[in-house]
Amino acid sequence: MTTLIDWLNATAFTLLANPVSWVEVIGFVTGAACVWGVARQKIWNWGIGILNNIAFMILFLGAGLYGETLLQIIFAAIAVYGWLKWSRGASGEAGSNDLPVRNATRAEIGTGVTAVVLATVAIAYLLHAGTDSQVPIPDAFVLAASLVATYAQAKKIFQHWYVWIVIDLVSIPLYFSRGLALTAILYIGFLALCVYGLVGWNRLRTVTATPEPATAGV
Repeated sequence: MTTLIDWLNATAFTLLANPVSWVEVIGFVTGAACVWGVARQKIWNWGIGILNNIAFMILFLGAGLYGETLLQIIFAAIAVYGWLKWSRGASGEAGSNDLPVRNATRAEIGTGVTAVVLATVAIAYLLHAGTDSQVPIPDAFVLAASLVATYAQAKKIFQHWYVWIVIDLVSIPLYFSRGLALTAILYIGFLALCVYGLVGWNRLRTVTATPEPATAGV
């Protein structure tokens, strides 16, 4: 096991004067495949995503990104939920894969924004007080927002793509600052794939009707 971990952390090549480990290469490949699978609504994206979570768990722990290390563990758990949700679909039957793309309700948007703000504050405080993290606020935001985005992705809520786009815009400079050049470049690719996914899902989404408040005398 120690030999495997040592190999994963060994330098594969150098990029922009930064050493790139084999685990970062694995994270790059599985991450790109996973996001492409989500954009194409392929159920196998969840399995590839779990492999990506394991790779990034090792990578981020070594880079001192403790919030995102924890995030990968939670991601893997949510991936199991998403895998089951997508495979059962709207009918709830295994293998149906008919869960429709839909809009978020106003209640879901409000709950999501509130959860991200409160979780970012709480996690940033814990990272600042309990670890040697040098980037507690962006690390905390990426953790909190990613959890909300992944949960919405599992339910095929269209607006989760907007959340991922914001996460990518924060993550790119964050990873460059930690010497993870290949991962930062991966997130530039993620950003492009998110736009691709947003456009594709926009054609498929089912508009969620929000009842208008009753007007007196009508």
